[in-house]
Amino acid sequence: MNRNVSSIASLISDPSRAAILLHLLDGRCHPAGDLAAAAGITPQTASFHLAKMAEIGMVTVEKHGRHRYYRIAQASDAEMIEQLLSFAGPAPVVSLRQSDQMKKLRHARMCYDHLAGEAAVRIAESLQRAGHLQKDGLQLHVTASGERFFADFGLDLPQLRKKRRAFSRCCLDWTEREHHLAGALGQGLTERMFAMDWFRREEQSRAVRITQEGRQGMAERFGIRLD
Repeated sequence: MNRNVSSIASLISDPSRAAILLHLLDGRCHPAGDLAAAAGITPQTASFHLAKMAEIGMVTVEKHGRHRYYRIAQASDAEMIEQLLSFAGPAPVVSLRQSDQMKKLRHARMCYDHLAGEAAVRIAESLQRAGHLQKDGLQLHVTASGERFFADFGLDLPQLRKKRRAFSRCCLDWTEREHHLAGALGQGLTERMFAMDWFRREEQSRAVRITQEGRQGMAERFGIRLD
């Protein structure tokens, strides 16, 4: 597998491949046909691009009968794409539909396996203000009060620390230009909030919407009020 900066940059510099990767940032598996529609290209062209991305390990493919489903291979790749977007900035909005979708993405969305957008940035800020997380460069260390907070929230921190990935780190949010929480802790916190029905996924989008329970819970647990 040949993975280097130039090969990855070459892949994501193509508009069609970039559109495919953006669609895959929701962390779910998608068939080539759906990815082709998202990028505005033919299924045959999408399959060509996906083969190139699979060749260097940017995406993985699962075969189920005659169908193939694709997803981004690693959380670190998704975070890299999210950070590159923060430098490039959002694409020009040319329709009301795009404007509505951008508002949803800015509010709350998935960054592969953890929450991103305004909601995620404000959660990270709240956890730091409360002294539950302490920022050190791009790392976010869990303090003694944080250990108690997350345990009370229903997270199994010892199990999260056993995962073969960074435990708790910053991820630069491309719409807010601030950091949100990533790593195993960011994933665990996101999964817990979904289990509590605070957030729900949008169909065919990486945008997520906050529920009434979520608004109440965010206000009570994090001191955050979101529309």
